[in-house]
This record gives sequence, C-alpha cells and structure tokens, in this order.
Amino acid sequence: MKLGIIGLPNVGKSTLFNAITNAGAQSANYPFCTIDPNVGVVSVPDTRLDVLTEMYQPAKVTPAVIEFVDIAGLVKGASRGEGLGNKFLANIREVDAIVHVVRCFNNDDIIHVDGSIDALRDMETISLELIFADMEAVERRLDRTKKALKGDKSLEAEVQFLQRVLTTLEAGHAARTIDTTPEEEALLHSLTLLTAKPVIYAANLSEADFSGGSPDSNPHYQQVAAAAAKEGAEVLPICAQMEADIADMDDEEKEMFLSELGLTHTGLDRLIQKSYHLLGLISYLTAGPTEVRAWTITRGTKAPQAAGKIHTDFERGFIRAEVVSYDDLTACGSMNAAKEKGLVRSEGKEYVMQDGDVVLFRFNV
Repeated sequence: MKLGIIGLPNVGKSTLFNAITNAGAQSANYPFCTIDPNVGVVSVPDTRLDVLTEMYQPAKVTPAVIEFVDIAGLVKGASRGEGLGNKFLANIREVDAIVHVVRCFNNDDIIHVDGSIDALRDMETISLELIFADMEAVERRLDRTKKALKGDKSLEAEVQFLQRVLTTLEAGHAARTIDTTPEEEALLHSLTLLTAKPVIYAANLSEADFSGGSPDSNPHYQQVAAAAAKEGAEVLPICAQMEADIADMDDEEKEMFLSELGLTHTGLDRLIQKSYHLLGLISYLTAGPTEVRAWTITRGTKAPQAAGKIHTDFERGFIRAEVVSYDDLTACGSMNAAKEKGLVRSEGKEYVMQDGDVVLFRFNV
C-alpha cells in the first residue's frame, strides 16, 4: 500500500513524514523544500506478530508494510504547472490513497503561503487543483473515445460515462463521489484520476490543542471534520510536531508520554488503522519456525487469491487452506492444541479470508 502525503507548503507534511518514517526528509520554513518525493517504508504495527513470535521462535519475522510518499507542497495553479505542479501531480497519480495535511494551528513564525490560517480555503485550493488536473485528463480521453466511436458503436457507454465524470468535475465534485456500476468502476480506475483516490484529512493541530484531549475546541478542526463527513472521507486529528518528538523516544518513554496524553496509540498507528479501513484492507498471518509474517489483502478476498499473495504457484495449484483464528490459536497455546479441540478448519476455494486468520496453504503444481 502506498500513501501520498499532500497539502499546501508549510502545513506540516514533511514534519509528519519524518515522524512516521524517521526518514529525515528535509523540513524548512519555505515552500518547495521538498522537490523530489521522499519515500519511506514503515512496518504496520501488529502485536499479533509479537505473540506468534513468542510461540514459534521463528528465524525471521516479516510485518506488513506501508510506503509513504512525501509530495512537495501544491499551490494555487499547480494544475497549470505553477510551483512545479505538474511534476507533483504526477507523483500523486501513483499512490493508492491520499493523506491531505491541513494546517489547523496558528504560529506567526511559520509562514502561510496565503498569509492566514483558513482550513476550508486551504482544502478547497488543493481539491480544485486536483479537479482541474482530472478535467484535463478526462477531456483528452473523451475526445479520443468520441473519435473511436465513429467506427466502434460499442464505445457509446464509455462516452456517456466519461461525460458524466466530466460534468461531476465541472461542478466542483471529486470523481470518488460518483455512483458506479462494476463496469464503470473498472473504467474509472483505468483513468487514474487524482480525485478518485480515497482521502484521509490529517488535521495538524498545535500541541496545546491536541494534548488537551479535545480537538473539537479548535474551530479549524471542526471545519475539516465537517467537510470530511460531507464527502465521506476519513479525518485524523494529529500534531505533527508531537509525533516528531515521540519518534525520538524509546519504547518506555513513548508509552509514558502517550499515557500522560490519555492516548494508547501513536499518530502512525491511528493513521495506519484509518488507511486500512479506508482501503478495505485486512491482514492474515502465516506462522512457523522459519517465518512469522503478516500479509495484507483486500477484505472479501478468497483463499486461493490470498495464497497467490505468497506465490502465484500457491494460487494456481491451490488445494485447501488449513485455517485457525488468531484468538483461538493463542488461547490454545499451540497449533496442535487447537487441532485437538477441532478449531483448525480445512477450507476450500470459496472460503473468504478473515482478519487474523492464521493459515497454512496446501497446493500442488
């Protein structure tokens, strides 16, 4: 999974990126200090792996991972190339979901490109630039399809759908708000539109607002939350500077610090949880003396396709899956004990994988 972190310059994108990846991306008090996208790969926190590691003492532990891409600050006119906009917009096309950082804190020492803090205005600036870029892409595709339609009447449905997408964009709405049939969804996906990507709004608060335990007292956050709810997006209150401080702490210090704030999870943990929910992802587990590993799949994936994540041969030669839930396995203390209690199931090709399934795939090629 690849998440792109976007926003206006000086809203805290690189600070947040540094905090969650410890990648040391440059952070400075002026626009465009991030020119090429910085990329950081982070492990998905999963305490289930720790427990299975204790049980199996494996030679190797491999968590699921997420790739974060810190994309330079967009500005008004980015869709026309302002502020190196074309290059930045191209970087966004490659991600699975967008983390849109919105500045919700006042600080006279940190310049705002528009001279004042206004969360809704900032959100709209970015959203409109993405919409303008998508309109150009759809218009080009529509022109080509209309020309091809003269010799191929089967393209009529595609032309009608593209026209509907363009009308939605021209009205100022994101492509992800369009109701689609499965066929139209596939077509929409092929367009790689920026506004078709799911979004998490990361409301970047001051330490005082965030540590107070009630971001609702911040009017900028209230605006972001209301706008996110209206468009069916996720919202995450966060303090990027605080996350940067936490990133430098050892585990014991981190636990104490979070406890003082009344939190149980870091911003990274909460961001990953929201990302999984937003993209409809779950993890299944494989465990043994060689390796304990988490595998990320889409909710609703059947056993053969889940096996294919490990190796295409596993899917091609799938016979069955021996499955036990993580909770049952850990309650029993071992796979043998779980088998004795009849908790290990033999599942076939139609089995839909569940989050936390511990699986051994049987296959023959």
